Amino acid sequence: MRLQHLRKDAGLTGKELSARCGWHPAKTTRIQKGDAPPSDADIRTWCAACNADDQAEDLIATARAVDSMNLEWRRLHRTGMRKVQQDENTLHERTRVCRVYVSNVPPGFFQPPGFATALMEQITEFQGTPNDVTEAVAARITRSRFLYEGGHRYVVLMEESVLRYRTAAPDAIRGQLRHLLAVRQPRELGDYARAFNRLASMAVHGDAARALIRAALDALE
Repeated sequence: MRLQHLRKDAGLTGKELSARCGWHPAKTTRIQKGDAPPSDADIRTWCAACNADDQAEDLIATARAVDSMNLEWRRLHRTGMRKVQQDENTLHERTRVCRVYVSNVPPGFFQPPGFATALMEQITEFQGTPNDVTEAVAARITRSRFLYEGGHRYVVLMEESVLRYRTAAPDAIRGQLRHLLAVRQPRELGDYARAFNRLASMAVHGDAARALIRAALDALE
């Protein structure tokens, strides 16, 4: 968390920062753990205590953006996850070229049923939203057909760490990794946007990519 990094860069302990801010140390702990989102005033006070007033506005903007995304995510899932997945399918059906960069989990169209179910169950439990995981998974799995139907092209850049994250039970992860090994590699890379192209230049493909997936799979054995 950036606020915690600011405190450490300033050479302050939690108690010292709390004293400078004029609040109880427990508040500092709650903010650093993410248990209590800081207000705009809290962020300004924290930055001032760390002699980093110049970073306050950027941190406030970031905090507001994160809060907005969380609210939007909950709004979309307020009646469950099925509709969101179906809407995604409609979007993919109209899309001819889809460029995807992932750093946490494989994209939905690469997920087999077991992994998709485990992931969506975690999200549903965390958000406390209606459980329609079975229907949502069915909709997500349907999306994978666009990988094979004519007229659609997918270009995926995936961080190696995605292969290593324990985002589900070992059996579900094994199924995901084996599924990735079975996915055909795109034959044509095309012209990427500048940022995407830079990432693509660092990526591995074909046998090298499959070697990374197998290494991650072996680590689960």
